[in-house]
Amino acid sequence: MDAIVIAGGIPQPDEPLYAYTQGNAKALVDVAGKPMIQWVLDALSEAKKVDQVIIIGLPEDSGITYSHPLHFVPNQGGMLANLVAGIDTMLQINPQAEYALIVSSDIPAINGEMVDWLIESAMQTRHDIYYGIVKREVMETRYPGSNRTFTKLADMHVCGADIHIAHKTMTTDPEHLAMWEELIGKRKSPLKQAASIGIMTLLLLLMGKLSLDQAITRVTKRLHITGRAIIWDHAEPAMDVDKPHQLELLRADMDKQSAA
Repeated sequence: MDAIVIAGGIPQPDEPLYAYTQGNAKALVDVAGKPMIQWVLDALSEAKKVDQVIIIGLPEDSGITYSHPLHFVPNQGGMLANLVAGIDTMLQINPQAEYALIVSSDIPAINGEMVDWLIESAMQTRHDIYYGIVKREVMETRYPGSNRTFTKLADMHVCGADIHIAHKTMTTDPEHLAMWEELIGKRKSPLKQAASIGIMTLLLLLMGKLSLDQAITRVTKRLHITGRAIIWDHAEPAMDVDKPHQLELLRADMDKQSAA
């Protein structure tokens, strides 16, 4: 499976991470002696089920490496546009491709075994999208104080992972694109996303009566797609870098692991 790595984020002067990046891409900030994205690429190199990688948002002279063919696509100005460009590029390179592995550049703690597990688990069925989630207890046990945003479902509290799998058709239908644009724009607010799906979905979430299965059914029906949640036993796929304390947490953790 080919992978699309999203690396176009550049923190602005009014954002907390600017002190660490100083106008450069967040993907290139140092974590335990490497650019953050290099850890992600190393994990994809270790994975047995990943072939070519498409980097969205970094120039070819960024100094990053990968064990298989590596392709670069300029930042398209938005997350959805970047995904569309990534899948378009994948199909130009490999017209037979069906699914793409979508990976954020700011989850440096993942490894190849985790990547292979996701692909193996997802490809046991045929859905349009596979969305990874991590339970609150898994995240807080592995990374105390990470302060993730959790969605309180009736049967569990979860946060979203930053590595997913999508069928190529997810970026070719105009109806899909309009809803994806809205949901991605509200990705930091589970309540706003629920409202986009429908008022009843929002009410069930507010009352604590929306289960994971119900959420999947409502979202996929609204989007006219099929989807499946992948529940991770590991916290690393959801441990991304949005704030300085998360960067420092990961730096300390990975420095400790490297020393060990």
